[in-house]
Amino acid sequence: MNKQVLENPAKNQNGLAIPQSNTKLEPLVIIACLMTACYLTSNIMAVKVLKLGGITLFDAGTITFPFAYMLGDVLTEIWGFKKAKKVIFLTFICNAFLVICTYLGTLLPFPDSNADIANAYSTVFNYAPRILVASFAAFLVGEISNAFFMDKIKEWTKGNHLWMRTIGSSAIGHALDTIVFTIIAFAGELPINELFTMIISLYIAKFFIEALAGTPLAYLVISKLKKKIK
Repeated sequence: MNKQVLENPAKNQNGLAIPQSNTKLEPLVIIACLMTACYLTSNIMAVKVLKLGGITLFDAGTITFPFAYMLGDVLTEIWGFKKAKKVIFLTFICNAFLVICTYLGTLLPFPDSNADIANAYSTVFNYAPRILVASFAAFLVGEISNAFFMDKIKEWTKGNHLWMRTIGSSAIGHALDTIVFTIIAFAGELPINELFTMIISLYIAKFFIEALAGTPLAYLVISKLKKKIK
């Protein structure tokens, strides 16, 4: 029995046209996925603390976290504050899912031959509740304020001076994120002077990474998206 061959491969068996453009991922989906990936990666990397010259500076997640803000700037610039806010909440939900699943993994039984790996896994993913609350609160406050001020500065500058929007909004967002996280996570555990030092070092690191790497990338991505999206 011969197989039926469709005369037009662009149509299905019912004769309906298949929209070819739907085979490509939308730019919004790509940016949202990258932003979520940056945030989840930063939270996992945050387990490792960096120390230079005998001084404890910040966690390793600080290196990648500013790029989540950069992608938040792209979202707000191209699709507006309301759409960016939805993606921020979606990222928050994805992180909560990661935390719940990886924590449940620490509770599962394991064979004696796998004890070293299981203990290392538990060390990384056995989250302290206080750190977890600090991380969630800081992300929501920082990212939403970053997107909000990105949108407002765009209004104030009438769409000009993109660098002013990306750096200005990130300066506010990183400040709020760092202050909220450090106070919730370490207030009462560290002396006031160490708490202040941690806030300053974290903020400086995030701000300079954002300004030196995040802003040029934001310019590149936004310019390409504006040409592609009407």
